[in-house]
Amino acid sequence: MVDFGDLRRLAPVSREFGFDRGLPIDRYYIEQFLAAHADDIRGRVLEVGDDSYTRRFGAERVQIRDVLHVEAGNPAATIVGDLTTADHIPSETFDCFVLTQTLHLIYDVRRALRTIYRILKPQGVLLATFPGISQTSIDQWAARWCWSLRTQSAARLFAEIFPHDHVQVRAYGNVLAAVAFLQGLAVAELTPDELEFHDPRYEVVISVRAVKPDKDVDRRKTDQ
Repeated sequence: MVDFGDLRRLAPVSREFGFDRGLPIDRYYIEQFLAAHADDIRGRVLEVGDDSYTRRFGAERVQIRDVLHVEAGNPAATIVGDLTTADHIPSETFDCFVLTQTLHLIYDVRRALRTIYRILKPQGVLLATFPGISQTSIDQWAARWCWSLRTQSAARLFAEIFPHDHVQVRAYGNVLAAVAFLQGLAVAELTPDELEFHDPRYEVVISVRAVKPDKDVDRRKTDQ
């Protein structure tokens, strides 16, 4: 018989994703992904909510930082709008779009991705993450939580908008990381080896790096 110890409980240790205990486990994987692709965060960069990751991972490579928020009133926002109805955002504007833990909150994901593709410059990069195995939020975004994707569905979805060979999809996590994250434990409560072990059957965080092709490549694709 398995001894579940402190985890034999019907309520999680934390309902705040672990924020109240330290760095959440999903954030560990998100930041690992952004660090691995920090060179993409350059030029003019758009981020949702605030520009903390742009500042942290883009540093001196970033020339202009923009922040997108769906509702007016966010003092950090330089652009207010919904990615599904964002005709006011000029095309081919951004070199990079940092889009962490947001796509699952958008019902019309395909329309949002078409907008992202349009507003990226040629060779512009989308760095996106979204939840795999996760609790749902209890904050102001709870009513917007629409989707849960896997690597297979993410690869097919993004390849509808970006050329498939311009899309890289990766999952992070393992059974222990998944259980710990569901319980609301923090990074410091697991060892580095426990966090780094990868088991493809337990996708805690899914990441996508998608690159908009050059105009000439895009034109050839359109002509086919």
